[in-house]
Order: sequence, then C-alpha cells, then structure tokens
Amino acid sequence: MAAMWPARMWKSPALLARSCVALTFTRANSKGEQNDKGWFRSLFVHRVKQRKDAHSNLLSKKETSSLYKMQFHNVKPECLDAYNTLSEQMLKKLHDDSDYPCEIVGSWNTWYGEQDQAVHLWRFSGGYPAMTDAMEKLKQNKEYLEFRRERSAMLLARKNQILLEFSFWNEPQARPGPNIYELRTYYLKPGTMIEWGNNWARAIRFRQENSEAVGGFFSLIGDLYVVHHIWAYKDLESRHETRNAAWQKAGWDECVYYTVPLIRNMESRIMIPLKVSTLQ
Repeated sequence: MAAMWPARMWKSPALLARSCVALTFTRANSKGEQNDKGWFRSLFVHRVKQRKDAHSNLLSKKETSSLYKMQFHNVKPECLDAYNTLSEQMLKKLHDDSDYPCEIVGSWNTWYGEQDQAVHLWRFSGGYPAMTDAMEKLKQNKEYLEFRRERSAMLLARKNQILLEFSFWNEPQARPGPNIYELRTYYLKPGTMIEWGNNWARAIRFRQENSEAVGGFFSLIGDLYVVHHIWAYKDLESRHETRNAAWQKAGWDECVYYTVPLIRNMESRIMIPLKVSTLQ
C-alpha cells in the first residue's frame, strides 16, 4: 500500500483518517455479508435436536409388541395376473393358519405410481420372537418353498422393510370395500424422526374425521428414516375432497409447514386391494 502513495502523502492526518475509516467500513461490511449469508443459510439448513433415546422407543406403541413387514414386489407385466392368483392362495393359507404368528393386513396392486407392483403388509404379534418363529416354520414348509420357487420366475425385483407403528395412529383394522388406498412414503433427513412424530401427533386428528386414516409406520430395518402413511378413500374424487378439506382446519397448515423441511424425498402410490387383503 505504501508503494502506491508518495511518502509525503502519508504524513497528512486527514488522509490517514480517511484511510482508517475506509478500512473499518470494509471490514464491517465483510462481516455483515458473512452474517447475512449465515442467516440466509440457516433458512435451509435443518438443525437436529439432541435426543437421549432411540426414536423406536419414543414413538412406538408400548402396550403392544407387534412388528410389521412391508414387501414390495416388482412383477413382470405379463405375469401379474398369475402372480396375484398364486399369492392370494398362499397368503390366505398362512393368514388362516394359527401355527404361524403372522397375519396379512393388506395386499395390493399399484394403480398409479410404480406400475406392475404388489405391496403386502404383514403383522407379527409378539415382535421379533414371533417373526423368527414364523420364518423358521416357513423354511420347513414344502408348499411355501414351492410357492417361492414358482413366484421367483415372475419377479423382476423385490425388497422389504421391518416397521413399527406410530403410537398416535390407529391400528389397521379390517374394513369393507370397495376402497382405493394411498400409500404415501416419506424419506426423512437422518435424525428428524422425533420431530416428525411430534408434529404428526398433533395433526393426525385433522385426518381422522372421515375414517380415511388406516395406519402410520416408520422403518427399523431396510431403508432407514422412512415413514409410510396409508389412507383409504372411496375413489379419487373422494381423496381430492378429503385432502382439500384438511386445509380448512386451523392447525393443519402448521403441520405441513414444520414437516416439509424434514423430507428428503416423497412418493405416492394409489393401490387396489387383492381379494386376500383384510383392507378392502
């Protein structure tokens, strides 16, 4: 800086004063920009609150020990009818057999969303011991093993998840049809499940007046920090009207406002129940 100015000019008190003011303003302005950027960034960066227990303990029902398993089967398009017939026969046998501590809660084909897909929801009353007991018995069931062998030729891909039910949701109960079902799946940011549960615990009452709420679950094994909400409607028009009506209720907008920033991705499936499903 000294090389750019003649030496005599640095002796001027007025010039020195102006230089100090300019430097001070530049530094202050730089700090202001940094603070502004930090404030602006804070609008988009979600801070995860510290917790002292697993969310599976804090959010699930304490009075029951049921586990749920959700299966997703991507079926070859030309095999979908044969797959449905084969699956309905075996699933009904397992559901009706008291030796197996499991029951089929829901069984569907996707209508809108991922095509040529089957979704099955199982309930294991008794938690992990019941699930292990069922799996061990199935390994010895020759009819079931033949079913799996025949089914494998019809599939393109499959995956499953182990789920727990949110404590504030009503447990899925058999219901008569005809209905369509919506499976809304939310992929949350890691560490935000408690916040999601707290907000929905206050908001679920806005979505229960028309008996559309079927069940709410979160994943323990498989894709993690995943939430599934299942809703029942008479048809797509009923779905449209019911969802619009929720926005007329004070408090629903707050649930949406506080939960949307927690979501990484989300998807919706409209599903048609199979005959074996207890949810018709």
